[in-house]
Amino acid sequence: MSSVKSASAPIYFGSFLVTPQVFHQTPLSFALVNLKPILPGHVLVSPRRVVPRVSDLTPAETSDLFLTVRRVGRMIEQYYGAASLNIAVQDGVHAGQSVPHVHAHIIPRKPADLDPTDAVYDMLDGEEGDVGKALREAQAGFPSDPERKQSRSRFPAVDNEERKPRTAEEMRIEAEFLRREMEKEDLD
Repeated sequence: MSSVKSASAPIYFGSFLVTPQVFHQTPLSFALVNLKPILPGHVLVSPRRVVPRVSDLTPAETSDLFLTVRRVGRMIEQYYGAASLNIAVQDGVHAGQSVPHVHAHIIPRKPADLDPTDAVYDMLDGEEGDVGKALREAQAGFPSDPERKQSRSRFPAVDNEERKPRTAEEMRIEAEFLRREMEKEDLD
């Protein structure tokens, strides 16, 4: 199915309304721009049905999710001139999942974009990758209580203070652009 100009129904990522961030949809999955991308072009692909774990997906949802990851990844890699992709699924809170809704991160990679190369995994698991916290803060309009105990698993995080949440308008503009790029992408 090709990209859709506008969603016919609201789309949620966990409890967060993300319809304006969505740039591609299938009957069972959607792709959206990331609130706090690790690198330019870092996007997410998620099933339309809100389920926390990969094992909760139906066979049809699993197939559609990963076919969508493959198709979106192809477009992202080509558009951003990447040499490779990181495709990561944090399956559960102890694996670093910050929003209890299955999602795959697609991150375009170029030579020497992060040093060391595997720093992306520390960033996904650390404070920088806590999409749920960033979404809650954006929804509330102010930062979370720093004293609030974090329930996610923590590995040492890469120091990356310059990564700030983007505005709704910045994400909407990127989603519109990526939607046009997906329309050029061949169906499998």
